[in-house]
Amino acid sequence: MQFIKENLAVGFMLFALFLGAGNIIFPPELGQNAGTEFLPSIIGFLITGVGLPLIGIIAVAKNGGDLQIVANRIHPVFSAIFTAVIYLSIGPLFAIPRTGAVTYEIGIAPFLSESSQSSWIPLFIASLIFFTIVLYLSLNPTKLVDRIGKILTPALLIVITLLAIKAFINPMGEFGEPHGVYVTNAFSESFIQGYLTMDVLASLVFGIVIVQSLQAKGITDRAKQVTITIFSGIVAALGLAFVYISLEYIGATSTDKIGYIGDGASIIAQSARILYGSAGNIILSLVIILACITTAVGLVSANATYFHKLFPRFSYKTLAVIFTVFSFVISNFGLSKLISITLPVLMFIYPIAIVLMFLVLFDQLFDRRPIVYSLALIATALVSLYDGIKTTGIKIPAYENVLSALPLYEQNVGWLVPALVGLVIGWIIHLVTKK
Repeated sequence: MQFIKENLAVGFMLFALFLGAGNIIFPPELGQNAGTEFLPSIIGFLITGVGLPLIGIIAVAKNGGDLQIVANRIHPVFSAIFTAVIYLSIGPLFAIPRTGAVTYEIGIAPFLSESSQSSWIPLFIASLIFFTIVLYLSLNPTKLVDRIGKILTPALLIVITLLAIKAFINPMGEFGEPHGVYVTNAFSESFIQGYLTMDVLASLVFGIVIVQSLQAKGITDRAKQVTITIFSGIVAALGLAFVYISLEYIGATSTDKIGYIGDGASIIAQSARILYGSAGNIILSLVIILACITTAVGLVSANATYFHKLFPRFSYKTLAVIFTVFSFVISNFGLSKLISITLPVLMFIYPIAIVLMFLVLFDQLFDRRPIVYSLALIATALVSLYDGIKTTGIKIPAYENVLSALPLYEQNVGWLVPALVGLVIGWIIHLVTKK
């Protein structure tokens, strides 16, 4: 009991790190698409949105918490490139612009007329104000953001809980009909949609945050750090699972009232209005806007700090300005466009991150030999690269004819068997050549 009380705060901190406003928009959309296929859909989404991030946190924390040091076991060049790609993905390329887009879609758009929503001007003005505030807070680090975060995460959780309770007690309607690929492949499609949370990528970075937090408390024993991290990960995972199940249920039962929309931000905004009236929209909007600001500031600061270490000639403030301005420009493409741009990249790097994560977890079995890492990751990349290309609509018939023979290829998990084959070959080489 004492252990639980002492470390519950670490679990809530980890939950707060994962629960960005962007995570709020995908489950409702998933729910509308899955409809009566709710159960296989939520299981697939929870695997990539909750289970794998938990394993990622444990894997990196078990190895000291620093992704770059872990990736160095493969090769320093791979380490530098892969770590930079991870930071940029959860930073200015995708996650930071998404905070601005979500702020507009949930916090501003529901209060505008239809004609105003069709114009680019409201999004431009809203994102300009949003990123001006983000840049100011990023350039002037204070305890304000930390305090807001400690208040906002519980507030956001309370709002979601209230929406969920009302939706469960008095559903907006029955489960809708599944759409498109969800009719026959709800599990595999939801598994892939879980990539969009980017939580596996984030988990590889958040490990160092947990380790540093525990070290600040005087906990330096590696075994104890791992034990606490596992406990904290379970707390965060339970919280995320509750949020995702609740929001997908809201989406799945919303079509009777709001029709099929296919846009998670609009679904949750309109559902809040139906369940709690205009007050629901106002409360949800305020919490989402402030949560997005907090998330964006944290990501700008993390990226500016990392790349300042990588390129010391660029100051922290210069990098913060560059990342914020870049994010502002990208956010004006709109949320739907952002998601469509994000998915091909994630289809490529997510399988690599998953395989690396599991290799790190068990690498003592092969003495951390680079050959085992390399063969498994190369085999994975050969398939996942084409998965990403295919997502953009480009197809290479000769290459696809070869890959289509792979098990689970149609479910977009064709990289799994090649990764295992690469692992086995690397392991055999390790056994034959080890001294």
